[in-house]
Amino acid sequence: MSVEFTISNQYLRSNRKKGFVSFISGVSMMGLILGVMTLITVLSVMNGFHKELRDRVLSAISHSTISEYGGTLNNWQELRLTINKNPQVIDSSPYIERYGLLSINGRAQGISVRGVDPDLEKNTSILLDNITDGNSDLEGSKILIGSGLALQLGATVGDKIILLTPEISASIIGIQPRFKRFTVSGIFDAGINEYDNNLAFIHLDQAQKLYSMKGLVSGIRLKVDDLFQAKEITNKVVKDLDSARYYGVDWTQKKANFIKALNLEKQMIGIILSLIIAVAAFNIVSMMIMVVTDKKADIAILRTIGMTPQRIVRVFFYQGLTIGVVGIVVGVILGIVLSLNIESVVSSIESMLGFQFFPKDVFYINRFPSEIHLTDVIKVAIGAFILVILASIYPAKRAGKVEISKVLNHE
Repeated sequence: MSVEFTISNQYLRSNRKKGFVSFISGVSMMGLILGVMTLITVLSVMNGFHKELRDRVLSAISHSTISEYGGTLNNWQELRLTINKNPQVIDSSPYIERYGLLSINGRAQGISVRGVDPDLEKNTSILLDNITDGNSDLEGSKILIGSGLALQLGATVGDKIILLTPEISASIIGIQPRFKRFTVSGIFDAGINEYDNNLAFIHLDQAQKLYSMKGLVSGIRLKVDDLFQAKEITNKVVKDLDSARYYGVDWTQKKANFIKALNLEKQMIGIILSLIIAVAAFNIVSMMIMVVTDKKADIAILRTIGMTPQRIVRVFFYQGLTIGVVGIVVGVILGIVLSLNIESVVSSIESMLGFQFFPKDVFYINRFPSEIHLTDVIKVAIGAFILVILASIYPAKRAGKVEISKVLNHE
């Protein structure tokens, strides 16, 4: 251990005896601890929110879809077998996506109708597993509707409901919209209003009949083993099929604005909360200037016994650095601990205050999910360390420029 580091540690201990300097040192360290802890916790919570939202959205839109440029696929069975040969594709399922109008007891609501094969759909989506009432039976004239849609229409399991389509039927009574009466077999809850309020499932066979798509589907939904590689996997699948005839759309393209908004939000909040650490660093500057002023006599003595200005600079630089490093380490530890236990902490606060921060009927997510990313922790720690270094340089250089003759004359 160097002499400079030993002296700086001695000064830290001696400062505890001097009330105001010690108080400022404590405030500086506490500010750094709170800044680092808060930033790590908030970033971890935002990571958790992003994952939760992404998973919920993907459960409804799939990882990617394959379609034909004409708008429909007429040989989807063969295509599905070819697609499933790709080792990175977990499974695939056909679907028909069209618009319709649901009507019951004088109430009507425009919706998106999704025709699916229940056995295959369960391998690519979790929506059919999120049934809150009834079951996921789609055989015959059965229909699944979202929880929000059921509330708007006043429909419950077992009710008869009419689905009208834009297709036209000609009969002896004239031309009229094609419609069919379905029985509500279940109500699902996707956790996202966009789907709970506007989506209904029917069997693929019924959708083909209603929308005049005998033997045809809108496309094939894919579930891949790595959703972050969905674009590359989809491009590979399309290339293996025929890129001149088929095209693929992955989840990042469908929800590009959604993903950009989430990332921008995280970046902006990270920048804003970083100001807390910056304020703590400025506190270190002011604290160290006070320490240098307080230790002028000691500096003069050290200079007279042969210590160079450069070594004096290192003494006070190490002092500021020690305060900063301790604050960063403690802040990182507390931030990780808080991030791992944020849900229980928030639950306790909600119990004491008597209200929910995120009511289920208002927000997509009514809890505080947390996911710690090592890269975020490292970035916060490195950023704080750089600020501490910058904050320690000026006071240390000021200590090296103390004029010992004036100090000794004054003493």
